[in-house]
Amino acid sequence: MAGKALEGQVALVTGGAKRVGRSIALRLASEGADVVVNYLESKAEAEELVREIRVTNNNEGDQGQQGHEGRRAIAVEGDVSQRADVQKLFLATENEFGRLDILVNNAGIFFPSKFEDLTEEQWDRIMNANLKSQFLCAQTAAPIMKRQGRGRIINLSSLGGLLAWPLYTHYCVSKAGTIMLTRCLARALAPEILVNSVAPGTIQFPGELPDEEYIRRVPLHRTGAGDDIAGAVAYLATAEFVTGQTIVVDGGRSLI
Repeated sequence: MAGKALEGQVALVTGGAKRVGRSIALRLASEGADVVVNYLESKAEAEELVREIRVTNNNEGDQGQQGHEGRRAIAVEGDVSQRADVQKLFLATENEFGRLDILVNNAGIFFPSKFEDLTEEQWDRIMNANLKSQFLCAQTAAPIMKRQGRGRIINLSSLGGLLAWPLYTHYCVSKAGTIMLTRCLARALAPEILVNSVAPGTIQFPGELPDEEYIRRVPLHRTGAGDDIAGAVAYLATAEFVTGQTIVVDGGRSLI
């Protein structure tokens, strides 16, 4: 049986307990990676995801066989906009697995505010969560990956980093920052570390009311799913000749 694409590699997904982060963690595990699930408040969801990764991947092949080599996973709490928490997160990763091959900077927040009413606290909160966190995690991951001679950093941006949404000025600026951070890091950390970004459009999950306006306007006439983003991340985790790029996964919304 052919080996999996990420066999023997370790991936860390920030904000990985729910929604898109969860989809990414599951996909990377299915490709063979051991996974660190970072969370801030979603402890129960993170621990459940870790159990799912262990059980699902340990039961492949010879189900129930003693000693079957399956995926390993751990959940680590931490606010990735704070350097002390970031250092603890990466130390826990090294202590458990001894390496780090893939960093997915997924953690972030999203909320509307009219520009005239936007407070300094709101501005700082979204910049810290969406952009500072990616800087801190990439800076901490880089020496580990450099020692190994290879690594992949994948930053989650957004369609909002490319389009102007007046009710989300703070969010759009933070995600545009992610795109430029990606480009700068791709040059700064080459050739050992490849750095890319994924910019999702509207992503919805079961039980949510469909965004009919988005569905009507986009060429593919649907919103995205977590698996759509996870697929793009999995590609970038294995690509060998792609760096500094932003893959827009939006069903064609950026075309109109």
